[in-house]
Amino acid sequence: MDPKQHEKVAVSVSTITIVINLALAGFKFLAGFLARSGAMISDAVHSASDVLATLIVILGVKLAGRDADRNHPYGHERLECVAALILAIILGATGLGIGWSGIRKITGGEALVVPGTLALIAAVVSIVVKEAMFWYTWLAAKKINSSALKAEAWHHRSDALSSVGSFAGILGARLGFPALDPVASVVICLFILKAAWDILSDALGKMTDRACPPALEKEMADAILAQPGVLGLDTLNTRLFGDRVYVDVEIQADGDLPLKVTHATAQAVHDALECQFPQVKHCMVHVNPAETTA
Repeated sequence: MDPKQHEKVAVSVSTITIVINLALAGFKFLAGFLARSGAMISDAVHSASDVLATLIVILGVKLAGRDADRNHPYGHERLECVAALILAIILGATGLGIGWSGIRKITGGEALVVPGTLALIAAVVSIVVKEAMFWYTWLAAKKINSSALKAEAWHHRSDALSSVGSFAGILGARLGFPALDPVASVVICLFILKAAWDILSDALGKMTDRACPPALEKEMADAILAQPGVLGLDTLNTRLFGDRVYVDVEIQADGDLPLKVTHATAQAVHDALECQFPQVKHCMVHVNPAETTA
Protein backbone atom coordinates (compact mmCIF):
# COMPACT_ATOMS: atom_id res chain seq x y z
CA MET A 1 0.00 0.00 0.00
CA ASP A 2 1.13 3.55 -0.76
CA PRO A 3 2.69 5.12 2.39
CA LYS A 4 0.32 8.10 2.21
CA GLN A 5 -2.71 5.81 2.05
CA HIS A 6 -1.23 3.74 4.90
CA GLU A 7 -0.96 6.90 7.00
CA LYS A 8 -4.46 8.07 6.04
CA VAL A 9 -6.10 4.82 7.16
CA ALA A 10 -4.11 4.68 10.41
CA VAL A 11 -4.86 8.30 11.36
CA SER A 12 -8.56 7.90 10.52
CA VAL A 13 -8.89 4.79 12.72
CA SER A 14 -6.88 6.40 15.51
CA THR A 15 -9.00 9.57 15.50
CA ILE A 16 -12.19 7.54 15.88
CA THR A 17 -10.50 5.58 18.68
CA ILE A 18 -9.63 8.76 20.59
CA VAL A 19 -13.21 10.06 20.46
CA ILE A 20 -14.69 6.75 21.62
CA ASN A 21 -12.11 6.24 24.37
CA LEU A 22 -12.63 9.73 25.77
CA ALA A 23 -16.39 9.20 25.95
CA LEU A 24 -16.04 5.68 27.38
CA ALA A 25 -13.42 6.65 29.98
CA GLY A 26 -15.59 9.52 31.19
CA PHE A 27 -18.65 7.27 31.42
CA LYS A 28 -16.80 4.51 33.28
CA PHE A 29 -15.13 6.91 35.69
CA LEU A 30 -18.47 8.54 36.53
CA ALA A 31 -20.12 5.13 36.93
CA GLY A 32 -17.27 3.87 39.10
CA PHE A 33 -17.38 6.98 41.29
CA LEU A 34 -21.18 7.00 41.71
CA ALA A 35 -21.38 3.22 42.21
CA ARG A 36 -18.29 3.14 44.46
CA SER A 37 -16.49 0.52 42.38
CA GLY A 38 -12.70 0.43 42.45
CA ALA A 39 -12.68 -2.10 39.62
CA MET A 40 -14.68 0.22 37.36
CA ILE A 41 -12.48 3.21 38.21
CA SER A 42 -9.43 1.07 37.35
CA ASP A 43 -11.15 0.18 34.09
CA ALA A 44 -11.72 3.88 33.42
CA VAL A 45 -8.03 4.62 33.97
CA HIS A 46 -7.21 1.88 31.47
CA SER A 47 -9.48 3.48 28.86
CA ALA A 48 -7.99 6.92 29.55
CA SER A 49 -4.49 5.53 28.98
CA ASP A 50 -5.71 4.38 25.57
CA VAL A 51 -6.05 8.01 24.48
CA LEU A 52 -2.37 8.72 25.14
CA ALA A 53 -1.45 5.42 23.48
CA THR A 54 -3.45 6.32 20.38
CA LEU A 55 -1.72 9.69 20.10
CA ILE A 56 1.59 7.81 20.18
CA VAL A 57 0.33 5.51 17.41
CA ILE A 58 -0.58 8.50 15.22
CA LEU A 59 2.83 10.08 15.79
CA GLY A 60 4.62 6.79 15.05
CA VAL A 61 2.69 6.22 11.82
CA LYS A 62 3.33 9.78 10.62
CA LEU A 63 7.06 9.54 11.34
CA ALA A 64 7.31 6.07 9.76
CA GLY A 65 5.65 7.37 6.58
CA ARG A 66 8.30 10.00 5.88
CA ASP A 67 10.33 9.58 2.72
CA ALA A 68 13.90 8.27 2.83
CA ASP A 69 16.55 10.96 3.24
CA ARG A 70 20.33 11.28 3.32
CA ASN A 71 20.61 10.16 6.95
CA HIS A 72 17.94 7.43 6.59
CA PRO A 73 18.35 6.00 3.07
CA TYR A 74 16.29 2.92 3.97
CA GLY A 75 13.33 4.95 5.22
CA HIS A 76 11.79 5.41 8.65
CA GLU A 77 9.51 2.36 8.99
CA ARG A 78 11.06 1.26 12.29
CA LEU A 79 9.73 4.38 13.98
CA GLU A 80 6.32 2.71 13.94
CA CYS A 81 7.85 -0.11 15.99
CA VAL A 82 9.26 2.48 18.39
CA ALA A 83 5.70 3.77 18.85
CA ALA A 84 4.54 0.22 19.60
CA LEU A 85 7.34 -0.15 22.19
CA ILE A 86 6.32 3.07 23.94
CA LEU A 87 2.69 1.94 23.88
CA ALA A 88 3.66 -1.39 25.48
CA ILE A 89 5.55 0.40 28.26
CA ILE A 90 2.58 2.68 28.99
CA LEU A 91 0.24 -0.29 28.97
CA GLY A 92 2.48 -2.23 31.35
CA ALA A 93 2.80 0.71 33.75
CA THR A 94 -0.98 1.17 33.74
CA GLY A 95 -1.49 -2.51 34.51
CA LEU A 96 0.96 -2.45 37.41
CA GLY A 97 -0.75 0.62 38.90
CA ILE A 98 -4.17 -1.03 38.70
CA GLY A 99 -2.82 -4.26 40.22
CA TRP A 100 -1.15 -2.44 43.11
CA SER A 101 -4.38 -0.61 43.95
CA GLY A 102 -6.29 -3.91 44.00
CA ILE A 103 -3.69 -5.59 46.22
CA ARG A 104 -3.87 -2.72 48.74
CA LYS A 105 -7.63 -3.21 49.07
CA ILE A 106 -7.34 -6.98 49.37
CA THR A 107 -4.70 -6.72 52.12
CA GLY A 108 -6.68 -4.14 54.07
CA GLY A 109 -4.83 -1.04 52.95
CA GLU A 110 -8.10 0.45 51.74
CA ALA A 111 -11.72 -0.06 52.82
CA LEU A 112 -13.94 -2.50 50.92
CA VAL A 113 -17.32 -1.29 49.66
CA VAL A 114 -20.18 -2.89 47.73
CA PRO A 115 -20.49 -1.28 44.27
CA GLY A 116 -23.82 -0.12 42.82
CA THR A 117 -25.78 -1.39 39.81
CA LEU A 118 -24.53 1.43 37.58
CA ALA A 119 -21.03 -0.11 37.66
CA LEU A 120 -22.42 -3.36 36.24
CA ILE A 121 -24.13 -1.50 33.40
CA ALA A 122 -20.92 0.39 32.63
CA ALA A 123 -18.97 -2.87 32.48
CA VAL A 124 -21.37 -4.38 29.94
CA VAL A 125 -21.27 -1.23 27.78
CA SER A 126 -17.47 -1.25 27.90
CA ILE A 127 -17.23 -4.93 26.90
CA VAL A 128 -19.43 -4.41 23.84
CA VAL A 129 -17.81 -1.15 22.71
CA LYS A 130 -14.20 -2.24 23.20
CA GLU A 131 -14.66 -5.61 21.51
CA ALA A 132 -16.21 -3.82 18.52
CA MET A 133 -13.26 -1.40 18.48
CA PHE A 134 -10.83 -4.34 18.58
CA TRP A 135 -12.26 -5.83 15.39
CA TYR A 136 -12.54 -2.46 13.65
CA THR A 137 -8.90 -1.60 14.42
CA TRP A 138 -7.58 -5.14 13.79
CA LEU A 139 -9.11 -5.33 10.32
CA ALA A 140 -7.65 -1.91 9.44
CA ALA A 141 -4.25 -2.99 10.78
CA LYS A 142 -4.33 -6.16 8.66
CA LYS A 143 -5.31 -4.12 5.62
CA ILE A 144 -2.30 -1.79 5.85
CA ASN A 145 0.01 -4.23 7.76
CA SER A 146 0.64 -1.79 10.61
CA SER A 147 2.34 -3.04 13.81
CA ALA A 148 1.32 0.13 15.66
CA LEU A 149 -2.36 -0.34 14.75
CA LYS A 150 -2.16 -4.03 15.67
CA ALA A 151 -0.80 -2.97 19.05
CA GLU A 152 -3.68 -0.51 19.34
CA ALA A 153 -6.17 -3.28 18.49
CA TRP A 154 -4.80 -5.48 21.27
CA HIS A 155 -5.06 -2.49 23.57
CA HIS A 156 -8.81 -2.49 22.83
CA ARG A 157 -9.02 -6.24 23.44
CA SER A 158 -7.20 -5.90 26.78
CA ASP A 159 -9.69 -3.19 27.75
CA ALA A 160 -12.59 -5.49 26.82
CA LEU A 161 -11.08 -8.30 28.89
CA SER A 162 -10.50 -5.96 31.81
CA SER A 163 -14.16 -4.98 31.65
CA VAL A 164 -15.10 -8.66 31.81
CA GLY A 165 -13.03 -8.86 34.97
CA SER A 166 -14.72 -5.73 36.28
CA PHE A 167 -18.16 -7.20 35.62
CA ALA A 168 -17.31 -10.44 37.44
CA GLY A 169 -15.78 -8.62 40.39
CA ILE A 170 -18.62 -6.12 40.72
CA LEU A 171 -21.25 -8.85 40.42
CA GLY A 172 -19.46 -10.95 43.05
CA ALA A 173 -19.21 -7.97 45.38
CA ARG A 174 -22.94 -7.29 45.02
CA LEU A 175 -23.67 -10.94 45.79
CA GLY A 176 -21.97 -10.61 49.16
CA PHE A 177 -18.25 -10.93 48.43
CA PRO A 178 -16.88 -7.33 48.45
CA ALA A 179 -13.28 -8.53 48.14
CA LEU A 180 -14.04 -9.69 44.59
CA ASP A 181 -14.12 -6.08 43.36
CA PRO A 182 -10.40 -5.46 44.09
CA VAL A 183 -9.60 -9.05 43.04
CA ALA A 184 -11.04 -8.08 39.65
CA SER A 185 -8.57 -5.19 39.53
CA VAL A 186 -5.69 -7.62 39.99
CA VAL A 187 -7.06 -9.88 37.23
CA ILE A 188 -7.35 -6.82 34.99
CA CYS A 189 -3.70 -6.07 35.75
CA LEU A 190 -2.65 -9.53 34.53
CA PHE A 191 -4.61 -9.18 31.28
CA ILE A 192 -3.03 -5.79 30.64
CA LEU A 193 0.50 -7.04 31.34
CA LYS A 194 -0.02 -9.97 28.95
CA ALA A 195 -1.12 -7.59 26.19
CA ALA A 196 1.86 -5.31 26.90
CA TRP A 197 4.27 -8.26 26.61
CA ASP A 198 2.78 -9.40 23.30
CA ILE A 199 3.12 -5.90 21.84
CA LEU A 200 6.67 -5.52 23.17
CA SER A 201 7.92 -8.85 21.82
CA ASP A 202 6.37 -8.24 18.38
CA ALA A 203 7.93 -4.78 18.07
CA LEU A 204 11.35 -6.00 19.24
CA GLY A 205 11.25 -8.82 16.70
CA LYS A 206 10.64 -6.35 13.89
CA MET A 207 13.50 -4.12 15.04
CA THR A 208 16.10 -6.87 15.24
CA ASP A 209 16.09 -8.14 11.63
CA ARG A 210 13.96 -11.18 12.36
CA ALA A 211 13.25 -13.38 9.33
CA CYS A 212 9.79 -13.74 7.84
CA PRO A 213 7.68 -16.76 8.86
CA PRO A 214 8.69 -20.01 7.06
CA ALA A 215 5.33 -20.19 5.27
CA LEU A 216 5.86 -16.77 3.71
CA GLU A 217 9.43 -17.65 2.69
CA LYS A 218 8.09 -20.83 1.06
CA GLU A 219 5.63 -18.76 -0.99
CA MET A 220 8.47 -16.46 -2.05
CA ALA A 221 10.66 -19.41 -3.04
CA ASP A 222 7.86 -20.84 -5.16
CA ALA A 223 7.38 -17.49 -6.89
CA ILE A 224 11.10 -17.26 -7.64
CA LEU A 225 11.38 -20.76 -9.07
CA ALA A 226 8.34 -20.12 -11.26
CA GLN A 227 10.16 -17.40 -13.23
CA PRO A 228 11.47 -18.34 -16.71
CA GLY A 229 15.23 -18.87 -16.76
CA VAL A 230 15.57 -19.67 -13.04
CA LEU A 231 17.24 -23.08 -12.77
CA GLY A 232 17.58 -23.17 -9.00
CA LEU A 233 17.50 -21.20 -5.76
CA ASP A 234 20.74 -21.06 -3.78
CA THR A 235 19.84 -18.53 -1.09
CA LEU A 236 16.74 -16.75 0.15
CA ASN A 237 17.23 -14.42 3.11
CA THR A 238 14.48 -12.19 4.46
CA ARG A 239 14.43 -9.62 7.25
CA LEU A 240 11.69 -7.51 8.73
CA PHE A 241 12.27 -3.77 8.71
CA GLY A 242 9.38 -2.37 10.70
CA ASP A 243 6.32 -3.58 8.83
CA ARG A 244 8.19 -3.99 5.54
CA VAL A 245 10.43 -6.79 4.27
CA TYR A 246 13.88 -6.81 2.67
CA VAL A 247 14.79 -9.84 0.54
CA ASP A 248 18.21 -11.09 -0.64
CA VAL A 249 18.12 -13.83 -3.27
CA GLU A 250 20.73 -15.91 -5.08
CA ILE A 251 19.36 -17.79 -8.08
CA GLN A 252 20.90 -20.19 -10.57
CA ALA A 253 20.78 -19.46 -14.31
CA ASP A 254 22.47 -20.78 -17.44
CA GLY A 255 26.01 -19.40 -17.32
CA ASP A 256 26.42 -19.61 -21.08
CA LEU A 257 23.65 -17.12 -21.79
CA PRO A 258 24.42 -13.44 -22.53
CA LEU A 259 24.45 -10.96 -19.64
CA LYS A 260 21.32 -9.26 -20.98
CA VAL A 261 19.37 -12.50 -20.74
CA THR A 262 20.44 -13.39 -17.19
CA HIS A 263 19.85 -9.78 -16.12
CA ALA A 264 16.31 -10.04 -17.49
CA THR A 265 15.82 -13.21 -15.45
CA ALA A 266 17.00 -11.47 -12.29
CA GLN A 267 14.72 -8.52 -13.04
CA ALA A 268 11.77 -10.87 -13.47
CA VAL A 269 12.46 -12.37 -10.03
CA HIS A 270 12.75 -8.89 -8.52
CA ASP A 271 9.49 -7.70 -10.09
CA ALA A 272 7.60 -10.88 -9.18
CA LEU A 273 8.50 -10.61 -5.50
CA GLU A 274 7.66 -6.92 -5.20
CA CYS A 275 4.40 -7.42 -7.13
CA GLN A 276 3.14 -10.60 -5.45
CA PHE A 277 4.22 -9.57 -1.95
CA PRO A 278 3.27 -5.91 -1.28
CA GLN A 279 5.12 -5.91 2.05
CA VAL A 280 8.45 -6.34 0.22
CA LYS A 281 10.12 -2.93 0.15
CA HIS A 282 13.36 -3.96 -1.55
CA CYS A 283 14.67 -7.10 -3.25
CA MET A 284 18.28 -7.76 -4.24
CA VAL A 285 18.84 -10.61 -6.73
CA HIS A 286 22.25 -12.18 -7.41
CA VAL A 287 22.73 -14.65 -10.28
CA ASN A 288 25.03 -17.68 -10.00
CA PRO A 289 25.87 -19.93 -12.97
CA ALA A 290 24.06 -23.24 -12.70
CA GLU A 291 26.24 -26.25 -12.04
CA THR A 292 26.68 -28.40 -15.12
CA THR A 293 27.32 -32.10 -15.18
CA ALA A 294 29.97 -33.53 -17.48
